[in-house]
Amino acid sequence: MTDLVDELLAEADAAIAAMQAAALRARALHAKAELMRHMRGTAAKLSKLPLNEAAEKVAGEWMKAWQLDATAYAALSGDVRRFTLAFCRNAQGETAATQQEIRDAIVALDTALAGHGTSIADQMAFRSECAHGWWDLVVPRPGGLPPRAFVPLHVPGTAFWDTACAERCRPA
Repeated sequence: MTDLVDELLAEADAAIAAMQAAALRARALHAKAELMRHMRGTAAKLSKLPLNEAAEKVAGEWMKAWQLDATAYAALSGDVRRFTLAFCRNAQGETAATQQEIRDAIVALDTALAGHGTSIADQMAFRSECAHGWWDLVVPRPGGLPPRAFVPLHVPGTAFWDTACAERCRPA
């Protein structure tokens, strides 16, 4: 016969493990999706510019939001360029091919970042001025990164997932 308390403790442990896995997955998916939303919006805003000029400006805004300079990710410059060009090309005329180009560029950039021990989601969560504060509650931000004045801090007495991004970063 199983002891009721042991049964409840095992059930609780399983639920906690499932919650942790779900929180990690939600953080990764949300951070990645938020970067893509910002990329799409910035590319759309600059879609009237020539493709290469638009891509350069999109990359500049992106790196500024991540508090990086032009020398950051030098080894990944080809993947970064492919990524920004894909969004800019799509903004100038969305097709199934431009959507696939974005998908392929995301995989290539994430693969390149993985070679450096990171990911699109982690870089978005750790670096972006438009990060959602709850992401840091799931995976604490490493030390040594520049401060982010615009990322809201968790307010005690609220659910962690209510700690969103800065008002200026929210969709219109």
